[in-house]
Amino acid sequence: MTPAVKTLLVLGVVALLFITEAVPLAITAMGGAIAVGLLGIIPIKSVFSGLSNSTVVLFAGMFVIGAAMFYTGLAQKLGETVVRMTGKSENGLMFGTMLIAALLSSVTSNTGTTAALMPVILGICSAAKIPASRQLMPLAFGAGLGGIITLVGTPPNIIAAGALKAAGLRPFGFFEFAWIGIPLTIAGIIYMMFIGKHLLPKAELSADQEIEQEVEATSHNTTKMTISGVILLAVVAVMALNLKAVPLEVAAIIGAVLCVLTGCLKEKQAYSSIDWVTIFLFAGMMPIATAMDKSGAGKLIADAVVNMLGGSPSPLLVTAVLFILSAGLTQFMSNTAATALLAPIGISIAKGLGASPHAVLMAIAVAASCAFATPVGTPPNTLVLGPGGYKFMDYVKAGTGLVIVSLIVSLIVIPIVWPFFPAK
Repeated sequence: MTPAVKTLLVLGVVALLFITEAVPLAITAMGGAIAVGLLGIIPIKSVFSGLSNSTVVLFAGMFVIGAAMFYTGLAQKLGETVVRMTGKSENGLMFGTMLIAALLSSVTSNTGTTAALMPVILGICSAAKIPASRQLMPLAFGAGLGGIITLVGTPPNIIAAGALKAAGLRPFGFFEFAWIGIPLTIAGIIYMMFIGKHLLPKAELSADQEIEQEVEATSHNTTKMTISGVILLAVVAVMALNLKAVPLEVAAIIGAVLCVLTGCLKEKQAYSSIDWVTIFLFAGMMPIATAMDKSGAGKLIADAVVNMLGGSPSPLLVTAVLFILSAGLTQFMSNTAATALLAPIGISIAKGLGASPHAVLMAIAVAASCAFATPVGTPPNTLVLGPGGYKFMDYVKAGTGLVIVSLIVSLIVIPIVWPFFPAK
């Protein structure tokens, strides 16, 4: 059995376990890394090399900085201010809800953003006598869209950039995602305000129904709110400037350390704010991606896809197919896992066509964040399920249209910003 076939068998098992979640995601990823090491596809000493990757450090730092905004109460304060400014009409509230969710999740956790803003939205809905079911799903969708705007907004963006770097290509810049993230966010808000809202249920919630907050503010000290906001802005500014003296991961860790030293959150809160599933999932998939490249498995898949599409398909068609595949997978499995699974395949296919992989990788990453059509596709969707009184089909009805809108916008914008055949 060739190394490529062995790698594909491991990849198949990993993909099956990702989709079914019969085994925890992090264990599946690390198990896959161990398997390719034991099978001799990669050196056994490289099995845990993903844990030393600078991207893992970047993840950890940004998780802590984002948590500081919630623990100080800054995120909740921003949410209340923006939503009240936009009024209490259904459309006005929806616009404000999605806008602040998108802005916050562009630089912090979309799960934390949703959890922090949910009680704010519920309170305003109660006062304005608007069913919460008309606003909570847009909140989750806004958080999902906003994550696309920056490199650190959502794990798929960092993974796509990391895959390009690992392949010896130019990685995506910090604000490069904004070229597609901002148009998608605008299109998503417009869709929900004029089409999606008609597909939402009008579930009335009882007055005594309570929700359990996943993230609770421990302090509403104005000074600490200001400090956490300044730290976040400073870190984002340093990252955006792309200073060679201060790499992204160093900026993130400095910011995280400052958040603890200034009392914006306690040491234990900093540790607990790190999403270890994302850390180990990413670290486990890195060696598998290496195995796909070194064994030739990625090229095998790429050749199969190209032949299936007619042997010499247009890069736009390939991009559309990979977008649909990534968006389909992310409805039922981790967006991090979907990106990590498809990124090396996308690079191989693009190289086989002689096209720039950047457009293909951007499509895969964006599609992985379009987990709108099921309640299990992304944590924000799951968070609003109970409080919104939603059923599975409510997500299918409102979310599928948003996925289609995202596909259309992506196929228009991506080839313009990242040409398949850039001029040399």
